[in-house]
Amino acid sequence: MKKLNQLVECNYDVDILGIATDSRSVKPGDLFIAVHGFYVDHYDFIDDAIKKGAVAVIADREGDFSVPYIVVSDVDHALVSICEKFYDVSSKDFSFIGITGTDGKTTTATITRNLLNLYIPTAYIGTNGLFCGDDIYPIGNTTPSVEELYRLFSVVKKHKCKVIVMEVSSEALLHHRVDSISFDVVGYTNITEDHLNVHKTIENYRNCKFRLASLCKSDGMIVVNGDDENCQLLTVNRKVTFGVNNDNDCVVSEIKECKDNVNFALAYHGCNYSITSPFLGIYNVYNVALSFLLVSSFSVPYEKIVHDIPSLPSVLGRREVFHDSRGFDVLLDYAHTENGILNLLRSLSNYSRIIVVTGAAGGREMEKRPRIGNILFRYADFIVFTMDDPRYEDPSEIASDMIGNHKEKKYTFIRSRQDAISYAFQYAKKGDVVAVIGKGRDNYMAILDQRLPYSDYAEIMKLLIE
Repeated sequence: MKKLNQLVECNYDVDILGIATDSRSVKPGDLFIAVHGFYVDHYDFIDDAIKKGAVAVIADREGDFSVPYIVVSDVDHALVSICEKFYDVSSKDFSFIGITGTDGKTTTATITRNLLNLYIPTAYIGTNGLFCGDDIYPIGNTTPSVEELYRLFSVVKKHKCKVIVMEVSSEALLHHRVDSISFDVVGYTNITEDHLNVHKTIENYRNCKFRLASLCKSDGMIVVNGDDENCQLLTVNRKVTFGVNNDNDCVVSEIKECKDNVNFALAYHGCNYSITSPFLGIYNVYNVALSFLLVSSFSVPYEKIVHDIPSLPSVLGRREVFHDSRGFDVLLDYAHTENGILNLLRSLSNYSRIIVVTGAAGGREMEKRPRIGNILFRYADFIVFTMDDPRYEDPSEIASDMIGNHKEKKYTFIRSRQDAISYAFQYAKKGDVVAVIGKGRDNYMAILDQRLPYSDYAEIMKLLIE
């Protein structure tokens, strides 16, 4: 708790219990800061915030309200300054690794954190939550709001972590959530068409992603997937490229996929390294190579990184594999983009049959649904279409969009996701894989305007025990 006059220059000594910029999340005792959103002006929701218990308001224009009201010239700058004072923390207290891209952010960020944490106390902030030491804290968004970020930074500081590895989403960049951070290193996994319901064009989406590079320190390093045609368009200094093409700074070659690992060679700075990775799939070779470069930028010897990669734990909700006593595998993965689903299904060719449980999010990029359906019908032997955060849409209509003109009788639709997974278990035989994709370790199902408790992981565990 802090006094208002400790946070901003004023004569009010009101007790402040928290900070909020979204009126819907205001709790009694909060200070409401009316920032300018991308879609809405939060000034318009000041009355709502006061009704929910806000005891003071900060905005950038005059107003007359029933609680202490302070006008500042730059509300975004004021938000950061107030958060630093309220939580007794600054972004300057840490070194930052920012990772963005369409696919692979969570995997790359987790691998990077787990590797670097062996040498320097390192935290992770991303889709799977906040990781500090052995503790995991749930968070709402891949990259949280400014006030939530600084609350998390205070937790990181208490754990005495020196480095923070962050997933940085395009939404976070669009809404300027990380503008107060100077990144020491930035990594790009890839950029493929996604979130066009927000960005409208691939050019807008790509340029939004490129904003992260502008937040990197002048002497920082920017690591880019040199095989990705969109990433190639990023023109910055201190850029290091990686990939299988020989014109990259870090060249990956001799990829050999085995049952339990992937072996590949990596040539960098005139030296060759032989890497054994527990992360299956060629797409994960790229993720591991990027992590190798990000960790090495903190002066960790290459040889030590190579030595540590084979013993890394799996990434929650990313190609997690579980074995059923009846002889088939169950794979849990967050894959939901065209590229992510394509790469995942291509990597499962060693199984007798591929059975997929999936759907598509409601209110999101409807034009992509038939294209995803085409990938599913090409690579899967059987598909169980079901709900996946349908919001205000009918899951059966979403499934119909995905099925398109396909006449193959190798699919069914089961509205309940729990029942769909159960059906896939009953359908599977020895040597098959049941790939439950789209939600990973999410703990909710978005139906209408609510997030109802739900977990693919919990359903899979229940069925495996049964």
